[in-house]
Amino acid sequence: MGKIYADEYQCSSQKKLSDKFLTTKTPIVLKNYVSEWPLTKIAKNSITDGADYLLDFYNDTPVNVVVGEAEIEQRIFYNEDFSGFNFQSLTTSMDNLINRILQYKESKKPPTLYMASTSIEKWLPGFSQDNDIILDREDVLGSIWIGNRCRIAAHFDLPSNIACCAVGRRTFTLFPPDQIANLYPGPIDFAPGGQPISTVDLKKPNYKKFPRFKEALKNSVVAELEPGDAIIVPSMWWHHVESFDELNILVNYWWRESPKFMGNPSAVLNHALLAIKQLPTDQKQAWREMFDYYIFDENNGDHSHIPDNAKGILGKLDEMNARKIRSMVLNQLNR
Repeated sequence: MGKIYADEYQCSSQKKLSDKFLTTKTPIVLKNYVSEWPLTKIAKNSITDGADYLLDFYNDTPVNVVVGEAEIEQRIFYNEDFSGFNFQSLTTSMDNLINRILQYKESKKPPTLYMASTSIEKWLPGFSQDNDIILDREDVLGSIWIGNRCRIAAHFDLPSNIACCAVGRRTFTLFPPDQIANLYPGPIDFAPGGQPISTVDLKKPNYKKFPRFKEALKNSVVAELEPGDAIIVPSMWWHHVESFDELNILVNYWWRESPKFMGNPSAVLNHALLAIKQLPTDQKQAWREMFDYYIFDENNGDHSHIPDNAKGILGKLDEMNARKIRSMVLNQLNR
């Protein structure tokens, strides 16, 4: 099956990205986007020097780390019966993590060592002065990810995301949101990274167990990133991430296109599991119509037949209305 590759553009992190990129509905690769970062340039010449450069900013605050035995084949996932995970979580220092990664750099079957999303501002003050991008967005959250060779199962994020491949090579395999059923997502409330993940092993898919995954692959796009490249992952796109080198460092930036006062849609999904999923079929259909009318059908969204002063929470969603809705929801949940 042939691969469909994401669109690529030559770009520089020193230039402000236009809305064409920041509001894209499909993944975009930004070639050489952070190739001029000191971290990227130093690490290209020497992995050890790149690690030393990064650790010069480290303030000794402990970090959370994942450790998996060689037998998991770099796949961070559940254990066999989904009663737990196939890795251990521990707290250590960032320099201890990187030193352990470098100790295994010649090993053909090293343990998997991985530090997931960690705040740059909190753990690496000063790093962003020379290793940063220009985004015309508010409330951008910058994080760093460090590890050796590993595979992160396909998952989604609510915010949009620019992932910058600073050290090492990575491949992103991305699936549009409408492929969720073909990805066979796992538990909602128990997942390695907090979000539901695809239970299909991308490297060794079991098509007998997961036949619809073939359709997901037909609709996927692939982005192969070299050090210095970046990718824009639009909101809600599922993405599987594999890193290939002895040391891999990714810096990413998350932002939402919606106001801060808006709630997280996952809270609605969770409550719908409680309040709607087990209703009789006719009632579920009635509530589907209700949601279409009030939420999903934009043609019915103006409620112009109601005087403005009487619209209440059907009026414009602003901070005041957001507080009213939260108060109503909390009162209903507490009954």
